[in-house]
Amino acid sequence: MTTPRETELKLEFEASDLATLSGHPLLDPHEAPEEARLTSVYFDTEDRRLRAAGYTLRVRSDGAGHVQTVKAALPGAGLFDRPEWEWAVAGAEPDLRPLAETPLGDVLGRKAVLRPLFSAAVERSVRAVAHGGARIEVALDRGRITALDGAADRVTPLNELELELKQGSAADLFGLARELGASVPLRLGVLTKAERGYRLIGDGLGRFSKAEPVALDAAMSAGEAFQAIAQACLRHLRLNEEALRDHRHAEALHQLRVALRRLRSAFSLFGDIVEDARVPALKAELKRLSEPFGHARNLDVFLATTLPAERERRPDEAGLLTLERHLEQERNAAYAAVMATLGGPEWRGVLIDLVAWLDAGPWRAADAPQAARRDALARAFATEELERRRRKVKKRGRGLDHLEPHARHEVRIAAKKLRYGAEFFAGLYAKPKAAKRHKRFVRALADLQDALGDLNDIATAHTLTADLVRGAPGAAVFAAGLTAADVEQRTHKLLAEAAAAHAALIDVRPFWR
Repeated sequence: MTTPRETELKLEFEASDLATLSGHPLLDPHEAPEEARLTSVYFDTEDRRLRAAGYTLRVRSDGAGHVQTVKAALPGAGLFDRPEWEWAVAGAEPDLRPLAETPLGDVLGRKAVLRPLFSAAVERSVRAVAHGGARIEVALDRGRITALDGAADRVTPLNELELELKQGSAADLFGLARELGASVPLRLGVLTKAERGYRLIGDGLGRFSKAEPVALDAAMSAGEAFQAIAQACLRHLRLNEEALRDHRHAEALHQLRVALRRLRSAFSLFGDIVEDARVPALKAELKRLSEPFGHARNLDVFLATTLPAERERRPDEAGLLTLERHLEQERNAAYAAVMATLGGPEWRGVLIDLVAWLDAGPWRAADAPQAARRDALARAFATEELERRRRKVKKRGRGLDHLEPHARHEVRIAAKKLRYGAEFFAGLYAKPKAAKRHKRFVRALADLQDALGDLNDIATAHTLTADLVRGAPGAAVFAAGLTAADVEQRTHKLLAEAAAAHAALIDVRPFWR
């Protein structure tokens, strides 16, 4: 059976921008847009069997009839490409009979009991737009998602713009998104309506998110693997961006930075496979825009970890309270800079540019210089790259407890890229024996990273206290000096731990062999 597919670019907007967006000159159709009121109810079993298997099931009503839809719940960032099956059904309840023709037949079996979990009530406006040489279907959705458990306060708004390429070049699709984004603050959408609903009923909306496993399989090419990894990084980033914009939370900022580091590591791991004329500018812009994030994160760590430990060591040092108040003011200013970046058009624009490049950048061309390596199997590439990265960690970490801080930092960066590579490529080594070795390998890498991370925090504390106490009250300057000296005393112990962790890592059998 041929699997039908849909591809769409999903963007989010604020309700206050609806009038500007719907009246935008680029969306002015020759004919009046089609308007519809849609109510979709999403179903699953009590034990969430469909969600666990990676599928969603809904029954949608437009007032004239009902349509049942099954979709593969593949995660995305802006661009969604997923299998979909649809049938007309007699009423608002699911019809299990046609599901046997889809993967849900095996998931549900014959006696599964489905229950409604949440609904999405949407006013949809659809219009056909010509842009460049392309024909694009534009759908504006505004409405809300409601939990169907009787809790009236479990509702979340929904404001989405979906662009679907019907004919022509993907470059024109992304061009339309950029031009619309110049007038209205559009952000990449990373949650489907179903995902929003599941997060709503699970109290997961607006919370920070850790990195999710990347769905790779042995049939993928290296280029396809990179796309999946980069999409996962962008999704991780956007989820934490939204959490941070909703509530100033240190862990959301930390995870946002982790997502950026993972994305930069993906570029590094794949190297010339994805290199083209646009890559340097994209990486440079991301680095420039994310600079305020590091400063705010360093202050978070100092105030949450370094300073409390110093208060325990020196409970009678009054200057520590003065130092804390001074650094709290600095942190407020640092977070203001972070929020200004996230609220700016450059940040929104570079993320849309990244998605456009991932889908249709020069590196994807059939005649690209790297086409042969890009189209080779991902597992062969991953094995070669992981082996190379392991050799680099092994070589750079020799005599780790005697290395200078700069050289230790190089080991830390190499270990971090190896760990991200190990996490990215885990799905390519899914057999039980390899999976067990993978866990041991990543655990050993984590131990090395923890020790090196503590050493890096010491170096950061020195820089932070030196830079931030200029102009501070004398008591704060004195307390900062004491803190730096006390923190430094941990260096020798941490160096020994890092050297032992490095030796243990080299002894662990690589999971890719």
